[in-house]
Amino acid sequence: MINDTIAAIATPLGEGGIGIVRISGPEAVSIGDQMFAAKRGDTLAELGTYKVRYGRVLEPETNRQLDEALALVMLAPHSYTGEDVVEIQCHGGVVVIREILDLALRLGARLAEPGEFTKRAFLNGRLDLSQAEAVMDIIQSQTRLGLEVAVDQLEGSLSRRIVSLSEHLFDIVVRVEASIDFPEDDLPEILPDEIDDVIVQSLEELDELLATADEGKMLREGLRTVITGRPNVGKSTLLNKLLDENRALVTDIPGTTRDAIEETINLRGIPLRLVDTAGIRETGDVVERLGVERSLELLDQADLVLHVLDRSVPLSEDDLALLQRTEGRRRLILINKADLPPVWDAAELGELSESPVLETSLVTEDRQVVDELAEAILACIGSGRTVSAVGSRAMLTRARHKQAVQNAQASLRQALETVRQGLPLDLIAVDLYAALEFLGEITGETVRENVLDRIFAQFCIGK
Repeated sequence: MINDTIAAIATPLGEGGIGIVRISGPEAVSIGDQMFAAKRGDTLAELGTYKVRYGRVLEPETNRQLDEALALVMLAPHSYTGEDVVEIQCHGGVVVIREILDLALRLGARLAEPGEFTKRAFLNGRLDLSQAEAVMDIIQSQTRLGLEVAVDQLEGSLSRRIVSLSEHLFDIVVRVEASIDFPEDDLPEILPDEIDDVIVQSLEELDELLATADEGKMLREGLRTVITGRPNVGKSTLLNKLLDENRALVTDIPGTTRDAIEETINLRGIPLRLVDTAGIRETGDVVERLGVERSLELLDQADLVLHVLDRSVPLSEDDLALLQRTEGRRRLILINKADLPPVWDAAELGELSESPVLETSLVTEDRQVVDELAEAILACIGSGRTVSAVGSRAMLTRARHKQAVQNAQASLRQALETVRQGLPLDLIAVDLYAALEFLGEITGETVRENVLDRIFAQFCIGK
């Protein structure tokens, strides 16, 4: 039972048309009535749920008016948190909205912690944990495709899949337990083949879910895409080309880029977090050397490497060393300056050219170059999908989900081995229960309190 009342600003601070102070908890309506006077004279307690009134926000001690506003009342359980909620919708200014929040706190509310409104929605049964996480994903989505996946998850696509799978496992657990506890009763015998079939089917379903994990993570977080290469090969030109703006400074002087520049683009629904790094080479310049060290650190963290080479000058030892450093990674090799006479060709890369290779000229104004780049990058990451292809397919979007599924699979495989060895039913039940526990972590049925705190701490205050 949650006994206190919380309040927070639910809109970004700054100048705007509207600002919202949200109050939730058992005293929300009482606090709202103390600070809001409706023009019609009725109180918020008299309104009922889903009602709104126009009036003034007043300090009760002095009757000083803070603002004109609307007060929206949503009574439990028909609110986002499942509690009584009052929202004061005022003008969107930094000072006025902070004054209204301070007033709500003086009247008895407590400042909400990050994500506490959504946490209360979870604790009150309005959302399960995967749906609560989808709320944050909707707020943070960077592309339409990522938004669609988050909305599907909020609507319960992942939850339904997990619940359905858990119910099948639970049914077999109940029959196993009955056979263990009541061996003398006239109960239908559960055969090893029946248990085997259910476990195998469950493992196949979990395999299907697990196959979506990398794509789901990519759509939610984006791909850290590091542009690398020696100085003056065209890295910053590539960044500008993909951004369609002059974000990075481009000169003929090697070493112009001293620090990493990061921007995000939407590449047909896939967020690419582009990082333009300092040119990697041996240098005596202290500042440039720090930039090179930072570039190598970013390179090791990359999900995708765009390695730029200059075909108008001979391949150097730095080129080959850098190619070897990124060998085996998800990588696209861009052989730039195709408008200039070539000094070497792709065949000279030998085994290092097993990654996809695109020969191009990044200085051209031809839009076809950008299209070719986009196609090559999408092919490299194995995602040429369109928004319409997502549908309502359940996807794993977080490392937490992926780990829970992998743990459930391990328990089910152990249970399957136990069945096929003809071992006692109680040993099978232990592993089946463990699998159910791991699946429950996804929806929040069995998750630990410290995990909940860590999840909701990632939310913004006010949500």
